[in-house]
Amino acid sequence: LLTRAPLAKPEDVAFFLASYARDALASLTEHASLPALRSLRENLERGLGLAFDQREGEHLFRSTLVQTLFYGLFSAWVAHAQERPGEAFSWRQADWSLHVPVMQLLFQQVASPQALQPLGLAPLLDAAQAALARVDRATFFRAFEDASAVRHFYEPFLAFFDPDLRKQLGVWYTPPEIVEYMVERVDRVLREELGVADGLADESVWVLDPCCGTGSYLVAVLDRIRRTLAARGMGDLLAEAMRRAATTRVVGFEIMPAPFVIAHWQVGEALRGVQAHLREGERAAVYLTNALTGWDADEKLGSLEGAFAALAAEREEARRVKQRRPILVVLGNPPYNAFAGTSPESEGGLVEPYKAGLNTTWGVRKFNLDDLYVRFFRIAERRIAEVTGRGVICFISNSSWLSGASYVVMRQSMLESFDAIWVDNLNGDSRETGKLTPGGKPDPSVFSTPFNREGIRVGTAISTMVRRGARSNRAAPAVVRYREFWGERKREELVASLEPPS
Repeated sequence: LLTRAPLAKPEDVAFFLASYARDALASLTEHASLPALRSLRENLERGLGLAFDQREGEHLFRSTLVQTLFYGLFSAWVAHAQERPGEAFSWRQADWSLHVPVMQLLFQQVASPQALQPLGLAPLLDAAQAALARVDRATFFRAFEDASAVRHFYEPFLAFFDPDLRKQLGVWYTPPEIVEYMVERVDRVLREELGVADGLADESVWVLDPCCGTGSYLVAVLDRIRRTLAARGMGDLLAEAMRRAATTRVVGFEIMPAPFVIAHWQVGEALRGVQAHLREGERAAVYLTNALTGWDADEKLGSLEGAFAALAAEREEARRVKQRRPILVVLGNPPYNAFAGTSPESEGGLVEPYKAGLNTTWGVRKFNLDDLYVRFFRIAERRIAEVTGRGVICFISNSSWLSGASYVVMRQSMLESFDAIWVDNLNGDSRETGKLTPGGKPDPSVFSTPFNREGIRVGTAISTMVRRGARSNRAAPAVVRYREFWGERKREELVASLEPPS
C-alpha cells in the first residue's frame, strides 16, 4: 500500500532502502560461494589489511557488498539530485555521480552485470530506485540541513538491515551533547595544556577520528574551527581555511562503506554551509581503511590488481596519514565489542603490551582484552605518546577499563604515558548498577535516544588524556581527575559542566 506514497522523512527513506538491502543480503546468504566477486574479496582484504574469516567474517563481507550497493546508490542519487535536479536518476549510471574514487570503484565491481545477474539483485536495485524517485526532495534535503537528522537515516538503516552486525560491531550513533562536549574539551586542552592559542583552528593541529562512522566528530571539529576563525574576523578567507582543514588535517577512518559514504556527505554539507565547495578532484580527508593496521612502515602489503587502482590509492593515502602526518589529536567513539569476523594477525600483536605481567606480576590468571575499544586505545596511545610525543586523546568508551582486573596493565601504561587524565564516568551499566543511580532512580545509558530508548547495556566513560611533551621524571604518574554523572539528564549536565572559556 505504501509503495507509491511520497516519501519525505529521512527515516522512511532509510526504511525502504534497508528493506530492499535486507532482501539482497538474504539472497547472497543463499549462495554458498560468490565466484564472480572472488577478485573483489581478495583485493578488499589486501586493501583494508584484514582477512574475512570464519562465519562472522563471511557475513561481514557479504554485508559490506550490500551496503556498497545501496549506499553507493543513495550517494549517487544525492549528488544527481543536487547537480541535475531536472533529470531522472538510474542506478545503472550511478557510478558517474560518485565523486570518491574508491566508492566509484567498489560500486562498479558490485553492480557489474557479471556480479548482479547470478545473484538476482537487479530487481531490488530497481525497487530502491523507484523508492528514491518518489522522495519529496525539497522536504527531504531540508531535514538533512540539520546534521542530527543523520541519526534518523544511517542508524535506522543498519537496525533494519542487519541488527546483528550492528550489535557485533558496536555501531551506535553518538548523541550531539557528547560530541559537543568532547570537541570542546579537546579545544580547551589544546589551548590551556599545550599552548596552542587557536585550539583546533590552528593549522598545525592534525585531528584523527580513527572510527569516524557517519562523521559526527569531524563535522563538530569543523564547526569549532569555523567559530574560532569567525571570531577572529577571517571574513572571505574563512571558507578557504575550512576547505583546507577538511581536505587535509581533519581526518576520519572508517571500515564500513555505508557510514563512509554518509561521512563524506556530511563533511561536504558542512563545507557548503560556509560556501566552501570542494573543487574538481578534491575530497574530504575521510578514508575507507582498517584503522588498526598500516601504522608500521615495515609492514608488508599485498599487491592489488590493476583494476583496483582506486583501492590501492585509498590505502596509500590512509597509510600516509598513519605514518607521516603529525597527528596531535585522536578522538571519537570506538566500537566497544569483541568481533571475530576479521583476522587480528595483521595488527601485529597490538594489545600485547597490555598483557605483559598480568599473570606473573599482578596475578590475573583470566583476562579478556578482546574488545575493539581496547585496540583503539592502544593505537591512540602509541601514536600520541610514542610517535608524535605530545597531544590529546579523547574517547568515549566502555568504562570496564577503569576498574576491571584485565586492564590493570593498560591503566598503568596510561599513567606512565600521559601527564594528565580526566575521566567523566557516565555510568548507565546494566550489570554493575542495574541502570540505577545510588538513590535507586533510573540511570539510562547516555546512548539512549528517541529512536533507541534502551541505549546500550555497558557503562560508558569519557577519557581525556594529554601529553605535554618529553617527561623528565618518568617515576611520576599522570595526575588523574575523576568525576561521575548519574541520572536521566547527565548529557545536559556534562555539557553544562564545561567552564567558560578562559
